[in-house]
Amino acid sequence: MCRGSDDRTLVLLRHAKAEQVPGKTDHDRELTDRGRRDATAAGRWLHDQGVVAELVICSTSKRTRQTWEYAARGGAHTEFVEYRRAVYQNGSAGVLQTIREDAGEVRTLVVVGHAPSIPDLASGLSDGQGSHDAHVAMGEGFPTGGLAVLRFPGEWSDLEQGDCSLERFHVCRG
Repeated sequence: MCRGSDDRTLVLLRHAKAEQVPGKTDHDRELTDRGRRDATAAGRWLHDQGVVAELVICSTSKRTRQTWEYAARGGAHTEFVEYRRAVYQNGSAGVLQTIREDAGEVRTLVVVGHAPSIPDLASGLSDGQGSHDAHVAMGEGFPTGGLAVLRFPGEWSDLEQGDCSLERFHVCRG
């Protein structure tokens, strides 16, 4: 794949495995033990792949916050984390709008969110472009702890469906 010097990297990370507790609000659900291990594995994978986020945009839910917290413990790094309720409640269109408005000039952005928003956005942004193997793997499902690495040759404010190429898809297990 040919990369230009202005290319940007977008990592879409679905939160790790969360508890199912009757009576607990969805927003307050926490990671399970497996979820904490998987989130740590996500951080280790990002570190091993040399992906260093200049910015993380994270849903406000407890499980997404914990996913990034444990990913950082596993070696993922960023200087800035912004929490956006739109990533929690506004679907893939809301996540896309948040990226357009908040990513600014960063080159590498990680978004930590939920299904179906994160899988839908990864699929729509790449629209079959990029690595065949990554598309096959993503097509088999986008479970908790799944992440898609996309390349975008433009300004975040101009990001539209079909503008990215899917470079890698990985399911993090710890």
